[in-house]
Amino acid sequence: MCGIVAYKGHKKCFPILLGGLKKLEYRGYDSAGVACFYNNKINVTRRVGKVKELEEAINDKKSSKNCEGLGIAHTRWATHGEPNQKNAHPHLDQSNKIAIVHNGIIENHEPIKKFLKSKKIKFKSDTDTEVLVQLIGYFYNKGKLNFEQSVRAALQRVDGAYGIVVLNKDHPDMMIAARKGSPLVLGIKDNEFFIGSDVSPIIKHTQRIIYLNDSEMAVIDGSSYDIKSVEKDVSLPKKVEKIDYKIDDFDKGKFKYFMHKEIHEQATTIDNTLKGRTTKDSVLLHGLSEYWEEIQHAKNIYITACGTSWHAGLIGKNLIERFAKVPVHVEYASEFRYNHSIIDNETVVIAISQSGETADTLAAISKANDFGAVTVGICNVPGSSVSRETDCGVHTRCGHEIGVASTKAFTAQISILYLLALKLADSRKTITKSALKKHLAMSNAKNTGQIQIKSLLRKEKAIKKMAEKYQKASDFLYLGRGLNFPVALEGALKLKEISYIHAEGYPAAEMKHGPIALVDKNLPTVFVVPKDRTYDKIISNIEEIRSRKGKIIIVTDSKDKILRDLADDLILLPKTNQYVFVILATISLQLFAFYIAVAKGCDVDQPRNLAKSVTVE
Repeated sequence: MCGIVAYKGHKKCFPILLGGLKKLEYRGYDSAGVACFYNNKINVTRRVGKVKELEEAINDKKSSKNCEGLGIAHTRWATHGEPNQKNAHPHLDQSNKIAIVHNGIIENHEPIKKFLKSKKIKFKSDTDTEVLVQLIGYFYNKGKLNFEQSVRAALQRVDGAYGIVVLNKDHPDMMIAARKGSPLVLGIKDNEFFIGSDVSPIIKHTQRIIYLNDSEMAVIDGSSYDIKSVEKDVSLPKKVEKIDYKIDDFDKGKFKYFMHKEIHEQATTIDNTLKGRTTKDSVLLHGLSEYWEEIQHAKNIYITACGTSWHAGLIGKNLIERFAKVPVHVEYASEFRYNHSIIDNETVVIAISQSGETADTLAAISKANDFGAVTVGICNVPGSSVSRETDCGVHTRCGHEIGVASTKAFTAQISILYLLALKLADSRKTITKSALKKHLAMSNAKNTGQIQIKSLLRKEKAIKKMAEKYQKASDFLYLGRGLNFPVALEGALKLKEISYIHAEGYPAAEMKHGPIALVDKNLPTVFVVPKDRTYDKIISNIEEIRSRKGKIIIVTDSKDKILRDLADDLILLPKTNQYVFVILATISLQLFAFYIAVAKGCDVDQPRNLAKSVTVE
């Protein structure tokens, strides 16, 4: 949600801030704005819409275009207050001395706003963010607290989540950043400092970074910085880390869309995720070593996640129960944190997150930690909050995922869960050595999908043509069984996310319990059909749709004539095993959704109302 970029140094601010906003636009694109110093005052420019609207406005504005030394910028995904210019960031306090950009939600903004109004402070926006900057200004303008103390006093009085960067007209060489529940990264290069919601706006300038933890603030003054506690005025020792992201991760290369590029990267990213984590007879997950004794003897496993990662969790449940014979519960993180799950020190909670910053998932981890469970993180971002707040974990190795609709992160998560299931099974003696070796043989580049994925991608034109045929459909039904029920859910979600077509995923047999009432000649139904033990049953389900004149799209690796006869359209996958089938079917449905969205003229990388990282509840 929302993107923050800030700069302090000796260069012109605007090119750095604008470039950073463009890298962060996938986090929010309702509005954008920038604040910097010019002629001894804070100059603010804001526009509704995407960053290009702000860029055009700045190009016509000398005061912003020529700012040097210090500036902050923001791209917004609206929470409190509709997306308009008055609600865009940065916000100023009443004195026009203090400027702020903010990610997160101030939950107690109403009583604070009431208090400030009683002090004759007038508000110009509908945002909770303005409440925070006005509160900082209130403390500062009373004259009893300095700038840093005023920021700290305000933050100690707010409830909720925040990632902020604050400027002060009276301190043109100073910038303060702080976080709680919303990520911030500080980049360091000689006498220059960069702040971002993630590393994407920083990587071009420096690889030396500091990840701020909750209740930490960075005070940048002149050519020095100090990491301090929000709670009290004490400095905190922080390690400067070197990140290994490549600039290429943030470019589209030969592709028009990031999503398209990331779909095509999956042969490589899956291989990267699996590489070095298996031998011919064992699974190596070194990130779990310290807690493996507790994990292998867990009486109960919970998987918690949101969105696409939750679908990966459903596949993980199937794999772990199938191989390791231990009960697994999969819960939305937003529900897990409030329900009455039975959690104790013999429970393992696996939290899955692409970004590692999803607010609900972090809250679920906190709950699990409070109950004494062993917490395991599966995420794509080293140094993220999930990485830091879980007891142990495994990183997927996808590189940065820019497209809002997750693709490569999902298939990498599935790959890790497959390895985890096998390792658990081996430790618990629920799989034979010969069977384990057979499964591990599948984890080399050839058998985990490198060849099959590339073969599938060569059929891309046929999938594109099929997608264009269905672009005008208003509804879709996606059906699968077993491991492929979550694939159906994920296929439906991708279509909803990027094409704005209503779609629902169901277990194939469950469509008889309600959804079949929707079936007519205008409703396409996508069936995910591997040649497994559910094959005959799902054929019957297809017949049930067919008899009601529904349009049938089949995704399969079987060349059976019966499927060709039943299907209006068929996506034939390379012949493979049932585990790689899940990945291939997923990729085919990613392409199907992608090409429908392109045919409809939708903004594939930045779909309306969505943001990449959901850092608010």
